[in-house]
Amino acid sequence: MFILVYTKNENIFDSFFMNRDFLIMQFKNGDINKREFLQLNFDYIQKMKLKPFDRIDSFEKGIYNYQYYNMLAKYYYMMAMDIKKQRKHLSYYRLYLDECKYYYNEKDKSTFRLLKHLNYENVEAYYIKVKSKKLMNKLYEIVLKDYEYAIFHSKSVWLLNVLKKEGLFKEGIRTSLIDDYINEKY
Repeated sequence: MFILVYTKNENIFDSFFMNRDFLIMQFKNGDINKREFLQLNFDYIQKMKLKPFDRIDSFEKGIYNYQYYNMLAKYYYMMAMDIKKQRKHLSYYRLYLDECKYYYNEKDKSTFRLLKHLNYENVEAYYIKVKSKKLMNKLYEIVLKDYEYAIFHSKSVWLLNVLKKEGLFKEGIRTSLIDDYINEKY
């Protein structure tokens, strides 16, 4: 006797979004801290062995690229700060900071490509309240209103100018939609 069982074939995006949502919920519930969140995201992206997409022609590709570059940037920043605290191997400190800057720049380019793909529709951006004096009046939030957990951050001046040109940037400073995450050190 044969039993037919329907199993849904998961694609890479299903797996990616399930992991992403799971980690977000763990962080929101206090099960993991920001450092663990970043490390688990970094490990997952490395395990996927999927490089960023050259062309962003879907929301999923845009989110993946943003997440990929953002996690690498934050990971290398975390590594640089660890080395700085230890006051050892300062050449690695500079190397990691350079990697961090490169990945943040790629993240901003990915954000731009995704916004362009979405025709800048249902997007809102604004400066956010931060505890860091270094990020005050520099870090802004970009929200894709049609998607859950589609919240981006940047301090890129060129991307800010695009948002202003497209009429998406709102003046004033607001509390981030993910304030606990943004203002937690790692």
